[in-house]
Amino acid sequence: MSNRQLNFGIIGAGRIGQVHAQSLCYRLPEANVLGIADIFGDAARSAAERFRIPHATDNPAELLESPAIDAIAICSSTPTHAPLMMAAARAGKHIFCEKPIALNLAQIDEALAVVNASGVKLQIGFNRRFDSNFQRIRQGIADGEIGTPHILRITSRDPAPPPIAYIAASGGIFLDMTIHDFDMARFLLADEVEEVYAQGGVMVDPAIGDAGDIDTAVITLRFRTGALGVIDNSRQAVYGYDQRVEVFGSAGSLSAGNNTPHRVTASTSGGVAQAKPLYFFLERYMDSYVAEMRAFCQAILQDQPTPVSGNDGRIPVLMGLASGKSYRTGRPVRLDEIGA
Repeated sequence: MSNRQLNFGIIGAGRIGQVHAQSLCYRLPEANVLGIADIFGDAARSAAERFRIPHATDNPAELLESPAIDAIAICSSTPTHAPLMMAAARAGKHIFCEKPIALNLAQIDEALAVVNASGVKLQIGFNRRFDSNFQRIRQGIADGEIGTPHILRITSRDPAPPPIAYIAASGGIFLDMTIHDFDMARFLLADEVEEVYAQGGVMVDPAIGDAGDIDTAVITLRFRTGALGVIDNSRQAVYGYDQRVEVFGSAGSLSAGNNTPHRVTASTSGGVAQAKPLYFFLERYMDSYVAEMRAFCQAILQDQPTPVSGNDGRIPVLMGLASGKSYRTGRPVRLDEIGA
């Protein structure tokens, strides 16, 4: 298999579906996209024309039933992820699925059981693991460069809130935004979180509160090893997409700042100025989206485990549910209160 291309079908022609279509069609020679599906047929046809995909449909089953397709990229809305995963597994297709798998553990466990029984490969779309900055921090920690980790700090702030309709259906900030940071915490320290304590409020837009969510949050983490973590989130950073990490340990620290369009500092009589962070996730993380899909392809072609497993998709949801309970009850919550 290692000398052939993988034939892909993409389900979902929205923003993230187009990100993966661009990678698969133009940047990964080991991939060949045969079709794209979206329940909005015009969206599928528009994406197919843009990326020169030969087949577009409003029926995802056409891709799942095609014997020519080896792998499915699930990029549709969150409520469809688990059903499509199970359908793809039963059809014998390898699966790349965007996060989260589902918004509750029962659905996740059902989907993972079907996938595991099928023998196909599954990778969950936590692209930040493939960012070169964060990979350097993980490697430094693994190599003992900073000794024993004591404190992890993650700052993750969006430049503007998503549409209220998205917030109302997304599961809330902990499951649609902080979920990336929960995964990064596990990934960087190669450790599991035992307890979370979440506080938050509505400081950006009252409509977010009316939709049942918050837009500003601080979550503290306690890891099994005793290390502590702090995550801070905001739906609106007026200066751009704010993505920073620091890990402090017994022998030093490792940190990654924001990516900017350039590294020039202008010092004049009027002051000292630098470029603002890149504005949004598509600019900041485009290379990581390519890298994660390349890793998925290579896992299939070389018959190796995928680098982001189904369980890696489950645990951040568990952390998000625990954080939601912590916010509602005003107390720390152990993850084993939510699920094993």
